[in-house]
Amino acid sequence: MANRVVLNETSYFGWGARDVLVSEIEKRKYKKALFVTDKTLLEVGVADKVISLLDKNNLTYEMFDEIKPNPTVTNVKKGLRECKKHHCDYIIAVGGGSVIDTAKAIAVIMTNPEFKDVVSLTGVANTKNRALPIIALPTTAGSAAEVTINYVITDEAAVVKMVCVDPNDIPVLSIVDAELMADMPASTMAATGMDALTHAMEGYLTRGHWEMTDMFCLRAMGLIYKNLEKAVNKDKNAIEQMALAQYIAGMGFSNCGLGIVHSMAHQLGAMYDVPHGVANALLLPYILEWNGVACSAKYIEMGKALGLEMEGLDSKDAVAEVVRAVRSLANRLNIPEHIRDLGGKEKDVPVLAKKALNDPCTAGNPREASLEDFTELFRKAM
Repeated sequence: MANRVVLNETSYFGWGARDVLVSEIEKRKYKKALFVTDKTLLEVGVADKVISLLDKNNLTYEMFDEIKPNPTVTNVKKGLRECKKHHCDYIIAVGGGSVIDTAKAIAVIMTNPEFKDVVSLTGVANTKNRALPIIALPTTAGSAAEVTINYVITDEAAVVKMVCVDPNDIPVLSIVDAELMADMPASTMAATGMDALTHAMEGYLTRGHWEMTDMFCLRAMGLIYKNLEKAVNKDKNAIEQMALAQYIAGMGFSNCGLGIVHSMAHQLGAMYDVPHGVANALLLPYILEWNGVACSAKYIEMGKALGLEMEGLDSKDAVAEVVRAVRSLANRLNIPEHIRDLGGKEKDVPVLAKKALNDPCTAGNPREASLEDFTELFRKAM
């Protein structure tokens, strides 16, 4: 059996790393960008830190800022029209996972127009051509969309999140500039950081894991557990460490898959418009506890990676200690403990459970989950 690893071509890291943007554009001889971001990043001036570089150097772009926190098929279609209308030959995506995911969908359809309905991209789409070039500058330390082959778009008609997996979507250039993340609200820093922790922990436990992805996931979860609270409190070094850690987690999970934390979180996002990081953060302790039955031995290594004292613990106690640590971290970061706190309703559980069962991430979970299992888990978390 061959294990595949897909990473982006070039990445830069460091405070102020965006300064390389202009030289990279000129070197690649790109002509006109579709600048994809959201209105909030424009209002608070984060996007301007990139826009000013383009303006100063007379680089041409068209703005597209109509991105929702849970981007939709409609978002993608609007962006696609703008990209075609202005004859853009590359995309600059400045934002969190929602912005970069939208950019990926637009870029893929630009070179694979047979998928213009957007919904046909769900799952492993059989695209033939590399996407329009994307330069990604993440502004959150969570999704790692700048280094993954995945993106998620909400199908409003079906009220479901489409998980799209496609090596052709990966950005050609990522600039992970922690300075662009420094002004995140504390709540956003907390939720996106817990999203990254979920990526690392699910990636380590998933059925598709192997030595190389284990290396990435273990290192990422240790960095996140050590630095997330400090980053929320605006420690500069911790923010840089979180920027790196979420990227490392992305290198891991993108190449081994995820599990039912994501299967369930996707449904909360689609039905209640819950931000993805918040949904993952809320669900992670519940699912870590539930999965412990199937892979308890791995929790000892996870605990060591987190810096916990695991000496002398049996596998059952190891599961309890890791769950305790993750739940305690979530509590200290003011993550809600129950779905009802986010607008969830008990009557929706049967629909949520059925859709989670059919989510592409379900197959990767280390413990097989039935419809009854999802129903029980949603009710427990509700």
